[in-house]
Amino acid sequence: MKDYLRNRWIRIGLGIAAVGWTPLLAICALADAGLWHDPNPNPVGPGLLYFFTFWPAIICVIVGIVQVRRSARARTA
Repeated sequence: MKDYLRNRWIRIGLGIAAVGWTPLLAICALADAGLWHDPNPNPVGPGLLYFFTFWPAIICVIVGIVQVRRSARARTA
């Protein structure tokens, strides 16, 4: 697990996910808990942020996983 978290691509992907996904997920969670001022929110801005950061984050994490697995396979061979 430490090897995965040391990889730059995985850290970048997780950072993109944290910045891009947290606002929308927080608004949804707060609305479900009844703590948001609108019980049926339509967060367009956070939704667009989520939309534009979803695939770049996933791709960065996948690239990082492939790199870590290749380097681990090269060390054992």
